[in-house]
Amino acid sequence: MITLAFVLLCIGSGTLLLVPLAFRDLIDFGFGQKQDASGGLLGTLSLNGHFAALFGLASLWAVTVAARYYTVTWVGERVTADLRSAVYARVLGQSPQFFETLQTGEVLSRLTGDTILIQTVVGSSISMGLRSLFQFVGGMVMLAVTSFYLFSLNLGLMAVLTLPILAIGRKVKKLSRESQDKIADASALAGEILNAVPTVQAYTQEQREINRFADRAEISFNTAIQRTRVRSEMTALIITAVMGSIIFVLWIGANQVHEGSMTGGQLASFVLYAVLVAGGVGTMSEVWGDVMRAAGATERLLELLHAKSVIVEAVAPQPLPQPGKAQIQFENVTFRYPSQMQTAALDNITLDIATGESVALVGPSGAGKTTLFQLLLRFYDVTNGTIRFNGQDIRHLSLHELRDAISIVPQDSVIFSANALENIRYGRPTASDEEVMAAAKSAQVEEFINRLPEGYQTFLGERGTRLSGGQRQRIAIARAILKNAPLMLLDEATSALDAESEILVQEGLNAAMQGRTTIIIAHRLATVKKVNRIIVLEHGRIVETGAPEDLRKQSGLYARLARLQFDIE
Repeated sequence: MITLAFVLLCIGSGTLLLVPLAFRDLIDFGFGQKQDASGGLLGTLSLNGHFAALFGLASLWAVTVAARYYTVTWVGERVTADLRSAVYARVLGQSPQFFETLQTGEVLSRLTGDTILIQTVVGSSISMGLRSLFQFVGGMVMLAVTSFYLFSLNLGLMAVLTLPILAIGRKVKKLSRESQDKIADASALAGEILNAVPTVQAYTQEQREINRFADRAEISFNTAIQRTRVRSEMTALIITAVMGSIIFVLWIGANQVHEGSMTGGQLASFVLYAVLVAGGVGTMSEVWGDVMRAAGATERLLELLHAKSVIVEAVAPQPLPQPGKAQIQFENVTFRYPSQMQTAALDNITLDIATGESVALVGPSGAGKTTLFQLLLRFYDVTNGTIRFNGQDIRHLSLHELRDAISIVPQDSVIFSANALENIRYGRPTASDEEVMAAAKSAQVEEFINRLPEGYQTFLGERGTRLSGGQRQRIAIARAILKNAPLMLLDEATSALDAESEILVQEGLNAAMQGRTTIIIAHRLATVKKVNRIIVLEHGRIVETGAPEDLRKQSGLYARLARLQFDIE
């Protein structure tokens, strides 16, 4: 398509450059030496023939321009779609560490606003720029052929314009980058607040948030206006200088016609070529501003496109031994979060979990329970030590195979903008409707799904806004049950349920836990009375381990936590 666009550009530019020659012959034939049959572009054609040939050139030019417009627009749309997909794929492959410093709103700004700028340049501005460049170069050549003396004057004057164009262009690029950054800041703020509207309204902070966004919008406006002012000054300077030089040269040419050293047709064609050159320069100055603006956007996109995940996929991944089972081993694992290197989130953890065993992780907030889950899923890599899955170091497994062997129910359940059936099916996209409904029944989802207006086909709203917290959690549990992975991670999976629902869901979880390894993060100790073993964590270390009843009889941290909770209850 790019080659086709280039061919059409050459044909269209060549056709346009023939028009002034046709005008020269027309003027000299029609208004001057009517019997001269020697030599112009149109030779011995009659006056009517001259006009017919001129119309033919115009028609050919129109067709090539229309075809070129379609072709380059297609290229622009294709490049934009591919670029968005590539950037999105790269962002989706990043580890959670990547999003500690980059807000999702800014990523969305780059995926939309920045790519639109690039689309404008690729699908329109570059085409216009190349056309104008051809027009400029071809026009300059024809100016030299028509009158080398006038051409040399014109060339000298235009050479003076080059330096200010380049200098101002660099400033436009810098300001464009700043402008896109400010827009991204505003988008990031808007994304954050729109996801927290109930909290904002509950604390009556609407006006404060409106003012914060308005301030950021005003900053981006001021930066954009500064960029536009510089670009406008560049355009005015170029057009004034170019038109001034052309008028000066035409004044010289008019004197030559008056003296008889140039024909009227030659001057007319020189004027048309000068207009083409001036138009080409004016358009190129506009395009240069667009290109410089898009260059700033491209830098921001390339930062995402070239971003590398700190979690590196194994070069030659090893197969997961015994894929239907899950035996987990933590061997002297120490981990520090990249943003908090001075503190160990986990400190020399050694833990063996047998296939089919159910283990609960208990301890105060910040003890390292969730960190163990994140390391198991390889959202982060251990600082020291090794984690093994069925005896294989998880760093030697492919990320897809590792995570495919794990089902997780997070504490904050994620509900997608889809119906109930598709939300549960997310656990295993190839599952049949019957399998989805069976998983829903196990998680006690069917109980409330049947009360929804369209049952399983009911749209659940963005982030599940049409469901209660407990209902969202049961959907997430059904999703994990449907995945049917050998290792199940439950991050306080019943925390948002009322007492009655908790009993129902616990029955579903007990059924789902049969025959598979389960690790549970538990804050409510009543939910883990039936696990095989409890691991008590404090300050990133294992301080106690044993069966629930054994630990309650001791005078350690678990006994103290249990006493506090059960006394309150």
